Amino acid sequence: MSHLAPNATDLNNPKDRRIYGAAASIAGIGFNAVLFVCKALVGLLSGSVSIFADAVNNLSDAGGNIISLFGFKLAAKPADIEHPYGHGRYEYLSGLIVAVIVMVIGVELFKTSFEKIISPAPVSFGIPAALVLVISILMKFYMASFNQSVGEKINSGALIAASVDARNDVITTSAVLMANLLSVLIGFNFDGWAGFAVALYIIYSGFGLIKDTIDPLLGSAPDPTFVTYIHNAIMSYDGVLGTHDLMVHNYGPGRVFISAHVEMAAELDPLQSHDTIDNIEQRFLEEGIVCVLHYDPIVTNDPNLDDMRNWIARRVRSIDPRLTIHDLRCVPGPTHTNIIFDCVRPINLPMTDDELKTAIDRMVSKQYPQAICKITIDQNFLSIEI
Repeated sequence: MSHLAPNATDLNNPKDRRIYGAAASIAGIGFNAVLFVCKALVGLLSGSVSIFADAVNNLSDAGGNIISLFGFKLAAKPADIEHPYGHGRYEYLSGLIVAVIVMVIGVELFKTSFEKIISPAPVSFGIPAALVLVISILMKFYMASFNQSVGEKINSGALIAASVDARNDVITTSAVLMANLLSVLIGFNFDGWAGFAVALYIIYSGFGLIKDTIDPLLGSAPDPTFVTYIHNAIMSYDGVLGTHDLMVHNYGPGRVFISAHVEMAAELDPLQSHDTIDNIEQRFLEEGIVCVLHYDPIVTNDPNLDDMRNWIARRVRSIDPRLTIHDLRCVPGPTHTNIIFDCVRPINLPMTDDELKTAIDRMVSKQYPQAICKITIDQNFLSIEI
């Protein structure tokens, strides 16, 4: 989601994304289909399992492009009653299907190459086969650049991943070419070993693709660059004293929903504060982000309260520097004073909520004997502390 940083140039409109995505996918289908046919013929005629494995790798790439094509089409569907947040996650689902296909193909090639290592067969490698591999390397260079360019333009993780895959294909095809050339020059049959290496690479790529597509479906932490941009954008408005409880929900590329609390002086005209919050929400909406902000009034004209807030904030950080507090207020009574505030804890803090509350309460009680802490523990859902 770094596409929302300043000077972003991506396209958030689902229809525009579909057009660009479809064009890139169709080009990928054509290129990879041609490479598969040429390499498969050369591999079968020469008896080279490594060249045939590389051909099957291109076939899996073409299959991935087909699935991505449907993924872009389905993701562009408008929201409906059953799916009010749209269908953007179809892009992630299509990527997961591609990843599974890649894994299956990799395992099958692994078995075939292993058999070729155990029982090597002669390979007939000549100029036509070498020419096909060299052309393949050049085409993959072009596909890597093309997919990278379009992927960055529409902020498509699928196309950027396809670009990385194309660059990796340059490496694997070069390895196959070198293995077959060495087989001819040295006389040792490297074909099975080259196919074995390509199969391992395909399996490794499949694992990476599965992780990359499952993460957004499970709800991965937002990009730190995106979080920093949102935080700085909110803080740039006059009257905003702080922001916390930022939550980011990703329903597919171009479908980002965020919510946050905004601290403003309680002494300000509430209509003025409300107008500022409206302006912030509208600013994000114009960038393609649906934003909902909660107004937190902060008393700023009580020096004693400020001193208490700052002291507790410092002491809490002595437990763990990542801990923060917010929404602190006091409710005095005849026998004691309730100090009410929220504390944000990181996910991996080695303390339970109750242990954290107890530790904070003990510190505050020593400094303010008449105080009783009413602490709410908040969970930090971000990838960084802000």
